[in-house]
Amino acid sequence: MTLAIIAIMLGLALLIWSAGKLVDGSIIVASLIGMPPILIGMIIIGFGTSAPELLVSSIASIQANPGLALGNAFGSNISNIALILGVTALIKPIMVQSQVLRKELPILCAVTLLASALLFDGRLVRLEAFFLLLLFVALMAWAIWQSKKATNDTFSQEIQHGLEASQSNVRSAWVWVATGLVILIASSQILVWGATEVARRMGLSNLVIGLTIVAIGTSLPEFASSVIAARKGEHDIALGNILGSNLFNTLAVVGLAGSIHPLVLDPQSIRLELFLMIALTLSLFVLGYGFRRQGQINRFEGAGLVVCYLIYLTRLLANS
Repeated sequence: MTLAIIAIMLGLALLIWSAGKLVDGSIIVASLIGMPPILIGMIIIGFGTSAPELLVSSIASIQANPGLALGNAFGSNISNIALILGVTALIKPIMVQSQVLRKELPILCAVTLLASALLFDGRLVRLEAFFLLLLFVALMAWAIWQSKKATNDTFSQEIQHGLEASQSNVRSAWVWVATGLVILIASSQILVWGATEVARRMGLSNLVIGLTIVAIGTSLPEFASSVIAARKGEHDIALGNILGSNLFNTLAVVGLAGSIHPLVLDPQSIRLELFLMIALTLSLFVLGYGFRRQGQINRFEGAGLVVCYLIYLTRLLANS
């Protein structure tokens, strides 16, 4: 049991460190080859901060552990909105200025509803998983097309400012990309083993472990980048990070895990999370889109999100 707990702590620490190095190296390489700033923000940073979820869920699926695979993906989505975005708004209210992000909000709602409908019966077969991956590719193509028309968008300007502030050479960037990727894979395997062992010893389901310890741990890169961006006044990066991560988790992470091995769970064990994920995503759409005012998430709304997460977490652990 002690060894398993150490494995979880070590796995999470290495996971977060390696994901950060992978993101840093990838951003520099992408900027040097001429990738537009907004694409770096939406794809490179979005992929990098979601890489822990992707690796953990994929390895869990290879080991035929659907509870951990889905719990990690959907638990991360829930904690991204309720916990991370809530805490970030408490630190500094988030203003939604980017038109690109305002277009992503309804897309995230639609994607969340689609994935929830597919998993409502507790099953995700390979054909459905392939469909999610295909949809992810289509949305990435759409993002590239949109980026060509959004050179003056506030999100693009914030990313460009961040790129100008970072200096490095190409060789060291490639070294960090390779090193980060190798350690990311190894730490994911360590984390999955530790989480599975703790669940077995404590009599908890792999789903609960995935929804709590693993989900919160793999969401730490999003937490760090969103808080830092909010403190710098880069509101669109703070929100765009969460939107990109949740889109990536819902389509790429769940899709890849289901493609590797069909995901089968007791439908009742996952439905609360599906309903909560839908409710949080819809609330984010209402708050972020703005309608009659500029979209924003103020401190009061941020506190409401955090309280919602704490109630959910308490209920989940009590029922376990």
